[in-house]
Amino acid sequence: MSTSATLLPAVVSPKADARHWLSADHGAGPVLDLGALGWAFVDTPDANVHATSPDGGVYVGWLPEDPSAWQRNIVWHVQVQPANGDARVQEFGLSPPSEAVAGFLAALVTSSSC
Repeated sequence: MSTSATLLPAVVSPKADARHWLSADHGAGPVLDLGALGWAFVDTPDANVHATSPDGGVYVGWLPEDPSAWQRNIVWHVQVQPANGDARVQEFGLSPPSEAVAGFLAALVTSSSC
């Protein structure tokens, strides 16, 4: 089958300067926006943040000042506790931008039946 080139979508290549929205400061802002969705947050005196989904099935920890997290080279700890089954854990270091962690969480909570 042949398709006319006018019917195909245009190829879009993002320019390097178009990626300025990715966090360079490793801040928790994009993930902390979950508060608008009813997530409960606890801030610790040493600047760590712990968040739990409204149903209690998902926990996210932003741990920039947790010595045990730094020893494991992580700053994000995500844990899902399904209604039936073992907990699942995913941890992220400094490499992924906060928006990527927020995207992971968004996909997790919208496609999971915790």
